[in-house]
Amino acid sequence: MSSKVKDDYSDIIDRPYPFRLKKPRMSISNRAAQFSPFAALSGYEAAIQETARLTSEKIELGEDSIVQLNEQLKKVMEGLDERQKFSITYFVADGKKLGGKYVKATGEVKKIDEFERTVVMSDKTIIPIADILEIEES
Repeated sequence: MSSKVKDDYSDIIDRPYPFRLKKPRMSISNRAAQFSPFAALSGYEAAIQETARLTSEKIELGEDSIVQLNEQLKKVMEGLDERQKFSITYFVADGKKLGGKYVKATGEVKKIDEFERTVVMSDKTIIPIADILEIEES
């Protein structure tokens, strides 16, 4: 039977295409690109990476730590005129998910705003006093 099928098409198999093409034929590499994989769920990979990103919880200070932090803030207030450098470790909340991370800012303290309850560094970094974990002299 296979020889019969071959015989049925043998008269047209080597003939040129009878119709005129309006557009040039697509190359084999372009034709193969039509079947390449694609991202059916756009943004899925970014969502997975965001979920995998780790954040820390904010450490709640005990009474002893708060008293010690207040003493350190007094030292900072006294050192404002002396242009002393301090390293302040504070919590920065994450904008996308629960938690955040601890950041250390080092430099001169420009002022302590008691009304806003913030520490303003000379590089214009504003640190909420409630988010401060520790203060060290540099």
